[in-house]
Amino acid sequence: ITDGISSSFSQEPVKVDKSLTGKVADKSKTKDSPIRILIADLKIDLSVKDSRVINGYWEVFPEGAAFGLGSAYPDEVGNTVIFAHAREGLFLPLRKAKIGQSVTVFTKDKWYSYKIKEIKEVLPNQTEVIAPTKDAILTLYTCSGFSDSKRFIVTAEKI
Repeated sequence: ITDGISSSFSQEPVKVDKSLTGKVADKSKTKDSPIRILIADLKIDLSVKDSRVINGYWEVFPEGAAFGLGSAYPDEVGNTVIFAHAREGLFLPLRKAKIGQSVTVFTKDKWYSYKIKEIKEVLPNQTEVIAPTKDAILTLYTCSGFSDSKRFIVTAEKI
C-alpha cells in the first residue's frame, strides 16, 4: 500500500467495464463527486474518494469507499458506482441490505436519495453491472463468496 492506496489492482475487486474507460469528462461543466455515503439501516456511514482507472482497474482504498471515475456523477442520469472492501467498518454490512432500504449520497453541495431495488451476486467478469445506464441508478459493489470469488451488487434507484 502506497499513500493509502492499494497498489495490487489485479487482486482488487473492481475491474472496470470497458465502456467506461473511454469516457471523457466534459471539462466545461464542474462535477461534484460523492464525498459520503450513508445507509442508516445498515450503520454504513463512509467517506468517499474519487477512484481513477489504473491498468483496467479502479483504485480501491483500504479505508472508506470509492467513486468510480467514468461512472455517472450523482447529478447525472446514468450508473453512479461506489465500492469498498467487504470489511467491518466498510461495506461488510451491505450483505444485510434489503429491497426498499434508503441510501443517501452526499456531494459537497447536495445530497441524493436512493431506494434499493435489486441485490445480487455476480462473477468478477460480469462487469455489465457497472456499465452505463439510461436510468439514474446507484450501484454499490463489494466482494463476497469464498476467498472473495464473487461480487456483491446492490442497485438503487434515485428518488
